[in-house]
Amino acid sequence: MEYAEAQSGAAVESGGHATKKAYFVVFGTLAVLTAIEVAIPLYLHFDKTLQVVLLVALALWKALLVALFYMHLRYEPQRLKWMVIAPLPLAVILVMAVLTEF
Repeated sequence: MEYAEAQSGAAVESGGHATKKAYFVVFGTLAVLTAIEVAIPLYLHFDKTLQVVLLVALALWKALLVALFYMHLRYEPQRLKWMVIAPLPLAVILVMAVLTEF
């Protein structure tokens, strides 16, 4: 168990999943990131392009946290992680195709 904790950076139970404390830390992080996402357009008057880039980056960060912890991808075998990652380039290609039409 000590090896798993040292390698993952989060407390790990004997079943291979994070402890309740790790889930609460991730939940708090998601709440803070959501508050930042709300504050960016309301209080920070950046250029629209910068706002969009910041909001997309925060959304990707939140999606990664949800996938790793609440969908338990952090504790799955490597082949399952690749099954999730492999379609992402297709999603990027589809988004870019839609953006070029406008």
